[in-house]
Amino acid sequence: MEMVPSEENQFVPKEIQNAAEEPRVLCIIQDITSAKTVNERLTLNLPASTTLSKLYEDVAHKAGYVNGTFELAWGNTPDMAPLDHSSEMSLSDSAFEPGGKRNFLQLTDKDGEQPHIASDESGTADSSGLDDSSQERFIGPLPRDSTAGCSGDYSSPSYSYSSILNKSETGYVGLVNQAMTCYLNSLLQTLFMTPEFRNALYNWAFEESEEDPVTSIPYQLQRLFVLLQTSKKRAIETTDVTRSFGWDSSEAWQQHDVQELCRVMFDALEQKWKQTEQADLINQLYQGKLKDYVRCLECGYESWRIDTYLDIPLVIRPFGASQAYGSVEEALQAFIQPETLDGANQYFCERCKKKCDARKGLRFLHFPYLLTLQLKRFDFDYTTMHRIKLNDRMTFPEELDMSPFIDVEDEVRAEKQKKSPQTESCTDSGAENEGSCHSDQMSNDFSTDDCVDEGICLDSTGSTERVLKPKSMLTFELFSVMVHSGSAAGGHYYACIKSFSDGQWYSFNDQHVSKITHDDIRKTYGGSSGSRGYYSSAFASSTNAYMLIYRLKDSSRNAKYLNVDDFPEHIKSLVQKEKESEEQEKRQREIERNTCKIKLFCMHPVKMMMESKLEVHKDKTLREATEMAYKLMDLEGLVSLDCCRLVKYDEFHEYLERSYEGEEDTPMGLLLGGVKSSYMFDLLLETRRPEQVFQPYKPGEVMVKVHVVDLKSESIASPISVRAYLNQTITEFKQLIAQTTGLSAETMRVVLERCYNDLRLLYVPNKTLKAEGFFRSNKVFVESSESTDHQVAFTDSLLWKLLDRHGNTIRLLVFLPEQSLSTLANRTLCQKVGGDSEVSFDGTKGNRKSVEAILEESTEKLKNLSLQQQQQQQQQQQQQQGSSTSDSQKSSDASDFEHIESPTQEADSNSSLCVAADNRELENRIRAVAGGSSGASSDPENHFACEERSDSEVNNDRSTSSVDSDILSSSHSSDTLCNADSGPIALANGLDSHSITSSRRSKAHEGKKETWDTAEEDSGTDSEYDDNGKSKAEAQYLYFTAEPSSQDDSSWNAQKCLVVHVDKRITLAAFKQKLEPYVGVASTQFKVFRVYANNQEFESVRLNETLSSFSDDNKITIRLGRALKKGEYRVKVYQLLVNEPEPCKFLVDTVFAKGMTVRQSKEELLPQLKEHCKLDLSIDRVRLRKKTWKNPGTVFLDYHVYEEDISISSNWEVFLEVLNEPEKMKSMSQLAVLTRRWSPPTMKLGPFQEVILESSSVEELKEKLSEISDIPLEHLEFAKGRGTFPCDISVLEIHQDLDWNPKVSTLNVWPLYICDDGAVVFYRDSTEEPMELSEDERNELMKKESSRLLKTGHRVSYSPRKEKALKIYLDGGPAKESGQD
Repeated sequence: MEMVPSEENQFVPKEIQNAAEEPRVLCIIQDITSAKTVNERLTLNLPASTTLSKLYEDVAHKAGYVNGTFELAWGNTPDMAPLDHSSEMSLSDSAFEPGGKRNFLQLTDKDGEQPHIASDESGTADSSGLDDSSQERFIGPLPRDSTAGCSGDYSSPSYSYSSILNKSETGYVGLVNQAMTCYLNSLLQTLFMTPEFRNALYNWAFEESEEDPVTSIPYQLQRLFVLLQTSKKRAIETTDVTRSFGWDSSEAWQQHDVQELCRVMFDALEQKWKQTEQADLINQLYQGKLKDYVRCLECGYESWRIDTYLDIPLVIRPFGASQAYGSVEEALQAFIQPETLDGANQYFCERCKKKCDARKGLRFLHFPYLLTLQLKRFDFDYTTMHRIKLNDRMTFPEELDMSPFIDVEDEVRAEKQKKSPQTESCTDSGAENEGSCHSDQMSNDFSTDDCVDEGICLDSTGSTERVLKPKSMLTFELFSVMVHSGSAAGGHYYACIKSFSDGQWYSFNDQHVSKITHDDIRKTYGGSSGSRGYYSSAFASSTNAYMLIYRLKDSSRNAKYLNVDDFPEHIKSLVQKEKESEEQEKRQREIERNTCKIKLFCMHPVKMMMESKLEVHKDKTLREATEMAYKLMDLEGLVSLDCCRLVKYDEFHEYLERSYEGEEDTPMGLLLGGVKSSYMFDLLLETRRPEQVFQPYKPGEVMVKVHVVDLKSESIASPISVRAYLNQTITEFKQLIAQTTGLSAETMRVVLERCYNDLRLLYVPNKTLKAEGFFRSNKVFVESSESTDHQVAFTDSLLWKLLDRHGNTIRLLVFLPEQSLSTLANRTLCQKVGGDSEVSFDGTKGNRKSVEAILEESTEKLKNLSLQQQQQQQQQQQQQQGSSTSDSQKSSDASDFEHIESPTQEADSNSSLCVAADNRELENRIRAVAGGSSGASSDPENHFACEERSDSEVNNDRSTSSVDSDILSSSHSSDTLCNADSGPIALANGLDSHSITSSRRSKAHEGKKETWDTAEEDSGTDSEYDDNGKSKAEAQYLYFTAEPSSQDDSSWNAQKCLVVHVDKRITLAAFKQKLEPYVGVASTQFKVFRVYANNQEFESVRLNETLSSFSDDNKITIRLGRALKKGEYRVKVYQLLVNEPEPCKFLVDTVFAKGMTVRQSKEELLPQLKEHCKLDLSIDRVRLRKKTWKNPGTVFLDYHVYEEDISISSNWEVFLEVLNEPEKMKSMSQLAVLTRRWSPPTMKLGPFQEVILESSSVEELKEKLSEISDIPLEHLEFAKGRGTFPCDISVLEIHQDLDWNPKVSTLNVWPLYICDDGAVVFYRDSTEEPMELSEDERNELMKKESSRLLKTGHRVSYSPRKEKALKIYLDGGPAKESGQD
């Protein structure tokens, strides 16, 4: 073969060189065969001369499918025929675009069957070796730079669910990243690729009788290694290993250092391997020894100690240096470079008995068989006080000669005195700046030697031979580079490992394993191409080597991987067990891949419509699937199997697409179009009675639900299902309906409801159903009568009005309040005060009638009035043909109540007068009944106090007296929560954005994105009455009828329940007027609450809004109490207690009105406070001020007018503050500041004191503070408080954390920005020093402050998130009471 030089000065075949010069085609393939692969993309960059058949082969190889079991189609034009898999046409001749342009393809099913997974029968790399010629060269993939987390830092572009089932082309198995466990995966793969460690682990036998296999770390590692060597999967899970560590799922989200994990895991293994042959395995493989010494430079006396180490930490950049070390050799030399102790750092020599200059350093006595070097890339920046990562370039050789770094003389002397006693200490680091324990130093003359038991030999060679080995034997071979990509805050680990079986380097990047080259290893040096300056690492690549592992080159010790045939017996049995488990999993997956999962519906004879999921194998016949569905829907004993069949069904449109006559033996895979993750249709298990016959459903038919309308009775019948064809004409369709319903086709009118309330009369005989807008499922209304209604225009016809009413009428459940004597009497008093009646109440006990009798009598009168109005309406309809009137002429015969109809303005006016007169008579009679009762009486039971507090705890306004206040509060207290035991109500249209009032409870609903509209927003513009006092509801008439509910549930006994049918286009104001006869009071004297799920109630107050957001069977509760009038707002009043632990205390709900002054509002508020809160206050000793969350704001002055000087808003809240002296705030130019003294000697804060400033001058503030504190002006310092009121801060932090004595002259500039009342200012005497605290006192004070601030909800101090310590629990899990490490 002819060879040509490449760019890398390597010789490559000429064919490859020529192929590299021809244009290439970039193919991006989307696998849409299943939901698990639809989001994955396969990328191929092929020569333009590649044939279509070769393209299929490459895609099959890449996706892990059997060639010929799938098809490729163009992604942008999926309707085109698939590409020919046997064609020899090149890509360039098949419309593929070369030159870097993306060609999108879709990988689809073939003949309705999913692609077959290619079986992998090849051996592993370790047991059978890898044939380089059979594997393509795949560089990388290396992780991206600037990686921020472990969970998603790298994902292979060709990775998919199907590919995880097949081993990588390299023959190696990857590890699944649980979330942020890339550091664990890197270490596990390195240990697996270490022959000595893997073989020793295999030789260890697990005794199940002695330990639980779930918590045995060595056993789970053994299982993992067996799977890594023998599994046919592309990647396997590590959850069993982490579970043996005692970790739960949260540990998978904790990122840790790989070097820290290595140390902790080795410790755990040593503990688990005690009293076994592997007890000293970690030390034999990884432990080395070094001497930490100090030598006197005058007499030569040396003090030293022996340390053991498992890894050598190498500094990247020395402390304070501007340049980093350039190589590992340079860093090692610096590691053992001695330090001279002189000057103030002189060493006290035991022999000289004085301080002398000395030399302190480290000497390597012995290197381990497996040498681990940690490159200390994580450091601490004392300028920014943050951890940083050093990305400087540091090279490392593939073969490292360690002979220059070992002290052979020390090693020889150590062997001579093998019996000498020695105290050793083991540390993970031998660096002087890491610090070894010097308390156990041995002081000897320099000529005195000690013995070092190296303990690292894996063979029987004597110690003398080891000592006398030449330095050339200290050559180490690099085989693992653990790479970190990212920053000190987070990143991603992966490992580059060389296989000792073939010498090839591989990248083990979680699930992905690929071949890499030496160039890829060199890319992990880090740094940039420029010089090594101080800031070089800031601009360098963040992907660099972090841990290096070398193995000693010694043919007598270097082991090879155990082949499967050489496994110990217990490992062979484990292999067989795991193989069976994997085969079982594969069979289960195969079953899953061949199982059709589709939604199944059934109109159950007892349980109505049922829904389930039918899971049936694709080879099962339709008859077998029907039997499975029959059992799944629990129809045995109700319907015979012969009376059931499966049909194709569209649940969304309620459309039966087709039936399967004669296909009972057809496999389900063919009927359903193959196995898919989801289907565009469903199945319906249809049932019939024994005497019935199934109707065939053919493709192309449409479902039509036919409602027959009877104009005489004004009724609409339940639907009848009819199947029609889209190409049928209207005439043919009428004949079809006539055959089904028995109506006359000649006089038939057909109305199609295309969408909600969109009615279309079908009157063109030859027009097809398709042209009229019919779809899969349709609704039509038909009427066939001899009436003249069909002669008028459709929109003026009675049919249209009836259908319009039918489409807009909803059914509501309205719960009326309990009719108690006290509440009725109180409402009468309320109406009297409001001016509705001047009749004084009198009467005797002897002639009292029951309230129920009075209500029934009044209702009967209202019913008669309604009948009179109906007669008037009928007369007017005869006189005014074609006028638009209401459809609600129909009255309910079974109803005890009747609706009030107002077809014209004149009738409305008359009825209004009649109703008013009737109400007055009702009020007078109720007064006679309740003549002796007290106006302030109330029902002691308040069942609703906790359920609804938004705006009815106290319902007062400025025109009511104190007696009226009692009446209103009493009416609320007597309310009883109805429907407490009913389940949540499903709201068809969701929440109304203009139907419920805001309350304290509404905070819990903020996440739902609905707008809670309030009475305040409505009251400024909406009113039930216009300027002339006439009801706005009288302007239009809409359908309304009510009848008592037939509820038998005892939970409704406390209230009457009405079933109301009403046109949802009615306004709330008109709806309330319609309810007046049933409530018994005027609409201004009751409130409407909408009941939501969990019986939460919110007031509906926007009077001009319609009931369009309501749906059938929604619940409404009526509560007695005056509704808001135009220009009124409900206001919550809180008391401001600046020196109390809880400075914000709720008092009452009240009503403020537009145009009211602040003083008028206080005059009306104080009696309420006296009665309900027992606060007897003077009007000159209280103030109202703005409330923003918990912060007190602007002080409202007495002459301020609401809506003119003070903007009042929805759900308004104000603070009421009790003053110790008359109000000093007289002008808006003044500023009220809350001040608090800080006393450092006592570590205490004084109480709040208010300071009134005439201007925003800092000097004036200091003068005022000096006056109240007697602190000299020159010693006074102040600082603005932070956060929400009361700006709490720990006394341990206040002295240094606040910005004391800012250099400004006015308060309204940065950094103060004190522009409004209510700011908190701390002040102190600058001559006072903080109290000196002992450590115990400080800790005690810190605990108290933490407890205090946590109770008030304020922060203790800011501290960044602490890293969770990495632990491996030997007992299987953390203790329930976790202690210290």
